[in-house]
Amino acid sequence: MARSELSPRERQRYSRHILLPDVGEAGQRTLKAARVLCVGAGGLGSPALLYLAAAGVGTIGIVDFDAVDVTNLQRQIVHDTASVGHSKVESARARIAALNPDVRVATFNAKFSAANARALLDGFDVVVDGTDNFPARYLVNDACVLYGKPNVWGSIFRFEGQAAVFAARGGPCYRCLHPEPPPSDLIPNCAEAGVLGVLPGLIGTIQATEALKLILGIGEPLVGKLLVVDALKMRFRQLTLAKDPDCPICGARATITELRESGARCETASSVSVSALKARIDAGNAPVILDVREPHEAAVCRITGSRLIPLGELPRRLDELDRMSEIVVHCKSGGRSAAAVRILQDAGFARATNLSGGILQWINEIDPALPRY
Repeated sequence: MARSELSPRERQRYSRHILLPDVGEAGQRTLKAARVLCVGAGGLGSPALLYLAAAGVGTIGIVDFDAVDVTNLQRQIVHDTASVGHSKVESARARIAALNPDVRVATFNAKFSAANARALLDGFDVVVDGTDNFPARYLVNDACVLYGKPNVWGSIFRFEGQAAVFAARGGPCYRCLHPEPPPSDLIPNCAEAGVLGVLPGLIGTIQATEALKLILGIGEPLVGKLLVVDALKMRFRQLTLAKDPDCPICGARATITELRESGARCETASSVSVSALKARIDAGNAPVILDVREPHEAAVCRITGSRLIPLGELPRRLDELDRMSEIVVHCKSGGRSAAAVRILQDAGFARATNLSGGILQWINEIDPALPRY
């Protein structure tokens, strides 16, 4: 039987689709022949993967290099407690197989990069961007523009989410909205800001909806539109996005003509590793360890001997610190502490450095008995 044909069992499974005039059996065959690549099997990828599989998309690719952590389970519903410690792509593959064994799942346990992007996108019709950081977001966008794939994009932050379709024929790309990544110390990600667990469910489901519409050629996809969701007020707003003629990658005089890694990171050049800090502590010449997290975070886990001054209070509490001291600043994973180091250095604390990877890296390498959050 040709792959585009439906078996009697599939006709029964997808009967509610087939009843829709805009889908019908022909549309369901189109879904069966479709190939969707999801970059990221986390908060956004979880609902997107489940609904694409349930809808009968014939081939789903999953790119992720991470393992399931217990802190993921508050929102990453494609995984479960038994998956903790296991590869996210294998956990997602097992869940999809249980949901719809007719779907072919191609897993790529790797980081999406400039080196592998073309090979990963090759053979897929639509890309769903489920990434959670700016470097990956720009890389997915640029790959989609350069290799001609529509990019179903989503983003979440605390109680607000956004969704759009970028890099579609004639439409804008992500760089039309944000030409370059923000400075590293302004990046509100790296697991530091928090997110309402159901929010990625809303946005990821919207992404799945947009991918299905693109495959079926129905409705009005979010091309040239930015959907903004405020979960606290349950308010949906739609903004118009124009294609930027001066866009650095999709404009008439594009300056980005080949794929490259974005430089945004949750680090500063002045940094110290957790192993180096531990060696200093063990040798009895520990620097001042400044924790710039919030009090409720410090209540979960702390580096022994650290001093807590939340980032928002730091500018007005500089006099509590000695400008001549060596200060190692940490937060959860490096973003806020990078901003704190800049504040300190601008105020004359020449020996302020950032703890690379924050307390999460400390837990990973030095003290795994500390609770993660």
